[in-house]
Amino acid sequence: MPPALPRDFLHLPIAHRALHGPGRPENSTAAIAAAVAAGYGIEIDLQGSADGVAMVFHDDTLDRLTAEAGPVRGRAAADLAQIALNGADGGGIPTLADVLALVAGRVPLLVEIKDQSGGMGPVDEALEKAAAAALRGYGGPVAVMSFNPHSMAAMARHAPDVPRGLTTYAFPKKDAPSADADPAIEAGRKALARIVSFDDVGASFISHDWHDLARPRVAELKARGVPVLSWTIRSPEEEAVARRVADNITFEGYLPPLPATGTADDGE
Repeated sequence: MPPALPRDFLHLPIAHRALHGPGRPENSTAAIAAAVAAGYGIEIDLQGSADGVAMVFHDDTLDRLTAEAGPVRGRAAADLAQIALNGADGGGIPTLADVLALVAGRVPLLVEIKDQSGGMGPVDEALEKAAAAALRGYGGPVAVMSFNPHSMAAMARHAPDVPRGLTTYAFPKKDAPSADADPAIEAGRKALARIVSFDDVGASFISHDWHDLARPRVAELKARGVPVLSWTIRSPEEEAVARRVADNITFEGYLPPLPATGTADDGE
């Protein structure tokens, strides 16, 4: 049996890329500290450094979020730590180890491992190994997920006790522009849309695009008792729609209500 998702992930709304806002850029330590202080769960993203360290950063290049340019994987972790995030009051790009020490098990932490293959294909497992090493011994509620099933298969090998899931959506053809010309790419796109790898990678949950929660495969998994998280909710109105199907939400841009009883138990 795959490790179960701790129940905190079903009760505490999860701040997308942490509780970011003015002076607190996405995935920054300031945004993470703000989410902890507010009592929300936290979703973060991982990219790998040139020297094999798991860095908390969404994009595969530095261009959008910093004054620097080029691939994250082209810089060593020590260099990335010195790169200021746009809009930050201070601090550079944190490592996963930095974030784990900051959160310290106080709220659930959902870690998305970004696709390192460039097309949802096989991965070299460097980032997965780095994530597994950082997570070893962490005592708080934590789970990993990825759009790329190959990444979660790697996490099953390197961190078998950490709950893992798939980040999912409709995977439309517009996101795979060469699918019409390449039957293998089209087959892969359809497989991702049908979430066919769920059991193969030992997943215990999905985090699905809230616009697509009516998908029959989502209903099938939910009927099996699989927890369904949803992304990314940006208003109370969207939250109300998502919660008709989803067990919990990943949110940004507003503050959803917390459970009246405070932090839920961790499902142990």
